[in-house]
Amino acid sequence: MRPLPTGKPAMPIHLLPDHLINQIAAGEVVERPASVLKEVLENAMDAGSTAVEVQLEQGGVRRIRVADDGCGIPKDELPLALERHATSKITSLDDLERVGTMGFRGEALAAIAAVSRMSITSRADGAPHAWRIDADPRELAPAALNHGSVVDVADLYFNTPARRKFLKSEGTEFAHCDDVFRRIALARPDVGLQLSHNGRVSQRLPSGTREARVRALLGDDFLAAARSVEAESGLLRLHGFASLPAYSRSNRDAQFFYVNGRFVRDKLVTHAIREAYADILHGSRHPAYVLFLELDPFGVDVNVHPAKIEVRFRDSRAVHQFVYHALQRTLAASGAGAGLAAGSGESTESPAPAPAPQASPYPHTPQPYQSRLAMEPASRAYYDFAAAARPEPIAGGPAPAREDGFVATAFAPRAASPLTPPVAAPALPASDLAPPLGYALAQLHGVYILAQNEGGLILVDMHAAHERILYERLKTLLDGTPGVQRLLIPAVFGVGQKDMLTAEEHSELLERMGFEVGPAGPQELAVRSVPALLASAPVSELVRALLAELRDFPSTEVITARRNELLATMACHGAVRANRSLTLPEMNALLREMEATERADQCNHGRPTWTALSMADLDRLFLRGR
Repeated sequence: MRPLPTGKPAMPIHLLPDHLINQIAAGEVVERPASVLKEVLENAMDAGSTAVEVQLEQGGVRRIRVADDGCGIPKDELPLALERHATSKITSLDDLERVGTMGFRGEALAAIAAVSRMSITSRADGAPHAWRIDADPRELAPAALNHGSVVDVADLYFNTPARRKFLKSEGTEFAHCDDVFRRIALARPDVGLQLSHNGRVSQRLPSGTREARVRALLGDDFLAAARSVEAESGLLRLHGFASLPAYSRSNRDAQFFYVNGRFVRDKLVTHAIREAYADILHGSRHPAYVLFLELDPFGVDVNVHPAKIEVRFRDSRAVHQFVYHALQRTLAASGAGAGLAAGSGESTESPAPAPAPQASPYPHTPQPYQSRLAMEPASRAYYDFAAAARPEPIAGGPAPAREDGFVATAFAPRAASPLTPPVAAPALPASDLAPPLGYALAQLHGVYILAQNEGGLILVDMHAAHERILYERLKTLLDGTPGVQRLLIPAVFGVGQKDMLTAEEHSELLERMGFEVGPAGPQELAVRSVPALLASAPVSELVRALLAELRDFPSTEVITARRNELLATMACHGAVRANRSLTLPEMNALLREMEATERADQCNHGRPTWTALSMADLDRLFLRGR
């Protein structure tokens, strides 16, 4: 017999005893008490339960007891339930390729029984009474139970003390069990669930709608900051809730993704979701979501990981693109359309009756003036504001170009003019076409725009909103040929040697982005043209920031991949700054741009750009009606 490298003789091939096989399987399936709870809860769901009660002791190490009202297990099948690869879920290879249940391998109960003191009490439908079987010894005995099954797992790892040493504190193990409970509860809102720990009820969840279950487990804050996702393409369907960046987290504890009702952690899906959030979420933050992907069971292989938490899609590219585009469309839709609803709310005071809507030709008023803080029938007012926002042509010269549709006109530099005396606003007809973000009332400390819609008050961060508008336009323009604004007087500024070399190395890339940058001296750069969208931006500050980005990521491939980050830098420096005084027409032009821009609810860093206060909210602030 040839010796092994260890010096010991090679042993002949032989079959392992059943108890050792079960303990090997337990090492894969039963990682901690939470793993036991997951397997037993999934069996309860597969049994058609409508109510499940979970009792834990000492974080699940001392006891895990799961009682359900499912179909139960017949007396003759109870001994089989504790054998390896004994299952009622599949019978053939075709069933394995189209698994529609949570469990299917038939090795979980056997693995759990190998490392604990386990008993199963069950009463099948139509049976005169229940039966109980202990894992050791495997003897049947009559028992009392109304219906369903009770799985009792006590003293986990009592016979493998080395494994027990790796368990954490009682609080940590209970937290893992609570995570498992929440994951399954989110997937099955039709099942009433209760979780108790050391005799104290921790969660009591009645059966109900998915929204009610999400609200109970993730809170009102999540739902208030989330958008409903609903997309379908062929055999693929995605639905659930995805939060806006304002609700982003520092960790991934609020990410729940399900494939055919099974909670999974899949790198492909995680990448698709991350890409969908790429334009609106800061890199160090994580989105929150509860999403359910439904597809033909044949299109996904769940027999990949012992814990069944990983899956493999047969057409992974199609799934990735479907999830990415479905979520991107949901997040890209501007919430400005919901501004009216968000700002709506019944006031405690009776509002004055609105005038009856009537047709309006929207005639032009040369000098609009908002004389009071009241909601004018503002559809016509907007056209007046927009007309007044157009700059006057320069005497003897052509009218200024309007390539960007907003920046070159509404925020073009202008000479200060004395205030004109108040002029009574003309009577305007009512209209039901008032925009969601309403119309501007004033500017607060040069930072926020106060606007009024039919429901209440809208507050807008003008820099954040303008930054998002510029960013989305830059992305669109750079896909083609960007409009370029040549500077009458080149902007010359001093730079270091590294910036000089960076500008020379990436001159072609800068030119494609709309910048003409060249040396003007040993330590000076001259900018002769900029993108038309950024014509009013501080040129030296913008180019310095851009060169810093290019210097940190010198590879052409990396620059291409980071194009959006470069554009975000340009948009941030090109957006209107705080303490910039805007006129009412300029403020209203910004509101209209927000309503027409994708992802206008968040700036490029994931911060909200606007919020709404309904009349009911304002009444509560001032205790009106009490």
